[in-house]
Amino acid sequence: MREINVSVLTDVIERLCIEANNHLPQDVKCAIQGCRACEDGEIARGVLDNIIENFEIADKENVPICQDTGMACVFLEIGQDVHLTGGDLAEAVDEGVRRGYTNGYLRKSVVKDPVRRGNTGDNTPAMLYTEIVPGEQIKVTVGPKGFGSENMSQIRMFKPSAGLQGIKDFILEAVETAGPNPCPPMVVGVGIGGTFDKCALLAKKALMRPLDSSNPDPFYADL
Repeated sequence: MREINVSVLTDVIERLCIEANNHLPQDVKCAIQGCRACEDGEIARGVLDNIIENFEIADKENVPICQDTGMACVFLEIGQDVHLTGGDLAEAVDEGVRRGYTNGYLRKSVVKDPVRRGNTGDNTPAMLYTEIVPGEQIKVTVGPKGFGSENMSQIRMFKPSAGLQGIKDFILEAVETAGPNPCPPMVVGVGIGGTFDKCALLAKKALMRPLDSSNPDPFYADL
């Protein structure tokens, strides 16, 4: 049984919160640059040029890519042969987010209550998702989720007769309905199967995967 102190998670999450807000994954950059290379529309080229300039400045200056630095979504794949020591896991995760958003000078948007509002002042609590997997390691993935895009999320429960075409039609409908409201560039996460809540989680996790499997997302850490 391998022991890992939760303070290690706190340090890693602090770092990942800052890195994920300041740097786009390389495969996303390549996808944007590829779109720019084949784009014919003058306005669209201008928009893509601005996006490229923006992430280049963020890389160089180590500043957030966007003013909306999102709610921290933290995914933990915890090996079943790991024993976490030194304190409460959820508190350790929140402390990492608290430090990351404070020390990284990131915008803090999370409120205490969705109806009564009131900013928590440190962007906690994080959205924490845990999964027990074989082994004695922990994989930590951090994704700051801006609500300009989150507010455009949709879910639909299909009858079996809808088939694959029904699913495709719904995805296109969701994108068309969202229009320009989500902050560009847009990456669509799709979850299919399971229960109502499981499907939404699958869609969220899909956004955390690299577009190019040969170029893994840098915003995770193995402990």
